[in-house]
Amino acid sequence: MKINAGEIRVGMLLEYKNDLWQVLKTQNEKPGKGGAFAQVEMKSVNKNTKLNERFRSSETVEKASLEETNYNFLYEDENSYFFMDPKSFEQLEIKKVIIGEKGKLLTENLEVSVSFYNEIPISIDLPNQVTCRIETTDAALKGQTVSSSYKPAVLDNGLNIQVPPFIEAGDDVIVDTRNLEYIKKV
Repeated sequence: MKINAGEIRVGMLLEYKNDLWQVLKTQNEKPGKGGAFAQVEMKSVNKNTKLNERFRSSETVEKASLEETNYNFLYEDENSYFFMDPKSFEQLEIKKVIIGEKGKLLTENLEVSVSFYNEIPISIDLPNQVTCRIETTDAALKGQTVSSSYKPAVLDNGLNIQVPPFIEAGDDVIVDTRNLEYIKKV
């Protein structure tokens, strides 16, 4: 699907120079002299390289068409995560390098959305919120009553987050998967 350069947004996937690129930053410029353009910073999905490109506003670029399918997380081994289609019970293997840090938030039977490009899985989207258990946390300092005072905590999956002073080790908390921030105690 062709889109104008002015319609490029962060997070989009573009087909450009025979590769698939994810948009990291975009800035629309309208200089006093000359035509308007979009300055776009992209990262290659396949090669892990970055590219800064300038598109005139009249240019069109190809937006990648992705298929999204829901899968349930089953288990992991040292190299891959395994998912199952809840309708067909077909299993899917995705390498850990594709998923990255998001993989630590996967729990058994968690439903995720897997994005496919030409029938190859390229990314997963977690639910916005997941429940995790606090493994360890620092003791709250006495007299620390300011509402913005947070303390470090380690989750049962090994991730570090900041939590309010009243959270103790063993508590279940809800974490935002997009920015790894504490939301509330369960």
